[in-house]
Amino acid sequence: MAQTRILVVDDEERIRRLVRMYLERNGFEVDEAADGKEALHKALNQAYALIILDLMLPGMDGRDVCAQIRQHSNVPIMMLTAAGDEANRVHGFELGADDYVVKPFSPRELVLRVKAMLKRTGEMEYARNAIQTLTFPGLEIQIDARRVEVNGQEVNLTPKEFDLLVYMAQRPDKVFSREELLRDVWNYQFFGDQRTVDTHIKRLREKLGQASPEVSRYIVTVWGVGYKFEVAS
Repeated sequence: MAQTRILVVDDEERIRRLVRMYLERNGFEVDEAADGKEALHKALNQAYALIILDLMLPGMDGRDVCAQIRQHSNVPIMMLTAAGDEANRVHGFELGADDYVVKPFSPRELVLRVKAMLKRTGEMEYARNAIQTLTFPGLEIQIDARRVEVNGQEVNLTPKEFDLLVYMAQRPDKVFSREELLRDVWNYQFFGDQRTVDTHIKRLREKLGQASPEVSRYIVTVWGVGYKFEVAS
């Protein structure tokens, strides 16, 4: 059942027990870790479909755990924390988190977010098998390898930044609202903070722009609507 195994990391036993109960009710297999070192050891030595990771952990901070996992794995990471301000969310995304849930949280919403993330992961796997490479002037997106090159230079993106870029680049010139992107990239049909989209777009532009300002301008803001991927002719 490795494809449905989830690692829940939190130093509070009652939270781990609550999350575990709701996940197991929905057919998932759950492992637990109570501190950062235990979480990192399990994440690097076992196969998980998703990791739910608290930021404030004894021994090793959740941010450090996330950063070290990202050096070895693209497993989806959902951060679970009481630090819900924008600066903490942005920093979490920069480290490679794919989602951010703020305490106190609804266990039912958490399960919906887990299902949405796993569904999207499966859809991206299908896309990788269907189309291997997207090529534009100065930009190559190797979908099967989850690799992006700008003018021959590799650009390191988080999993969600990569998914967002692929989703838009597969449909050049189409304008996407933030609601559409939340629905189709994050699979949030009934909830989701639209600032999540803005944060990822900002980081994506910055990373592409460090290699090529021209390529970063492929991601266009359509004021009052959303975003589109556009390559000037």
